[in-house]
Amino acid sequence: MSRAEKAKELFKQGYACSQAVALAFVDLVGVSREDITKLTLPFGGGLGRLRLTCGAISGMAVVIGLLFAEDKATQENKKEVYAITQVLCEKFKAENGSLICADLLAGANLQVSVGGVAEKRTDEYYKKRPCADIVYSAARILEEYLQEKGIIA
Repeated sequence: MSRAEKAKELFKQGYACSQAVALAFVDLVGVSREDITKLTLPFGGGLGRLRLTCGAISGMAVVIGLLFAEDKATQENKKEVYAITQVLCEKFKAENGSLICADLLAGANLQVSVGGVAEKRTDEYYKKRPCADIVYSAARILEEYLQEKGIIA
């Protein structure tokens, strides 16, 4: 199973989009599964269900930071990590049309609500929402990048 498939499956198990992407790479980042799950939850639903930056992108960004950021802030490292993030976000945007959760949902002709409680995850939920496929897309883009860099096979 690819990491992208794993991320999609995690989303379908009830994890937030941000959690699903990050958890698919947890074995690489030196952080426990429990901590990644806790750390990435607030990014779900476009940051706390505010429908801002897609949570799948945020989960990807957390993994990028854990893999490529140094423990001391240097201009060189910031430049490197930002460049990686920008390249992968551009790929995501080219593939999905936006980085913004509300836009991604509106593109699926869904009424976008902010805040409140998330809709119950049912078969009907997955049929009408693009989120599982968006999670897959973000994880695949990150997976391909890490393969190109020789970090994973």
